[in-house]
Amino acid sequence: MTTSSSPYFITTADADSTVAVVRLAGDLDYESCHAFVRATELLLAERRETGPPLSALRLNFAQLSGIDSMGLSALLMVRRRTDAAGVGLYLDERPACLERLLELTDTLDHLTAPCVADDAGEADEGRPGTG
Repeated sequence: MTTSSSPYFITTADADSTVAVVRLAGDLDYESCHAFVRATELLLAERRETGPPLSALRLNFAQLSGIDSMGLSALLMVRRRTDAAGVGLYLDERPACLERLLELTDTLDHLTAPCVADDAGEADEGRPGTG
């Protein structure tokens, strides 16, 4: 799957049996954040319906050139979606711009903490997901 919401942002996704990797390239910002969230929602929903459930969603930021507050908001929304699905979230190859934003907002621990499922197998919304 390839999604392009602006000439400066592209996501691509690959999935094996239990792990999906989404690669982000360009700027994750106001213009691109909705397409990014939607792409991850579709990926999670598709796997729930068609294949073995995912155990992990790995976001690869090696080609990310910039991120703003809406991009961070999108990451937090993806975190909610992965928690609800009981899927671990990993933030791979974070560039300096993302590291700085996560440090300034003190959100790295939230985005990368383990996901804990309740007795019904659903993630506890009060706890963050993996990373």
